[in-house]
Amino acid sequence: MSDERVRLDLNNPVFQRTLFRLVKSDQLSVLGTLRKLSELTWNQVYRDPGLKWELIYSRQGPHGERLYSFPIGRDFRAVAYRDGPWLRLLSLHPDHDSAYR
Repeated sequence: MSDERVRLDLNNPVFQRTLFRLVKSDQLSVLGTLRKLSELTWNQVYRDPGLKWELIYSRQGPHGERLYSFPIGRDFRAVAYRDGPWLRLLSLHPDHDSAYR
């Protein structure tokens, strides 16, 4: 299962609202990370030292899933969870701490 390529779900309205409000250079930076993710398998994602996945102990996903934070773009962190082959992105945060609230 972990040899599957990552599929991205970018349809969360909170994620989209923040992404669309970013200046173009920040949007391009975030999209670069998303492009990289879309080219990886789940095994590669878990081993990639640049992604630095962090479990968020203080929050859960919409159906009780474990949430993770990781750097996305130059100055942002994303909050997401894995749902089979899907990486479901929930939100973007301009600073590390706000991803955990």
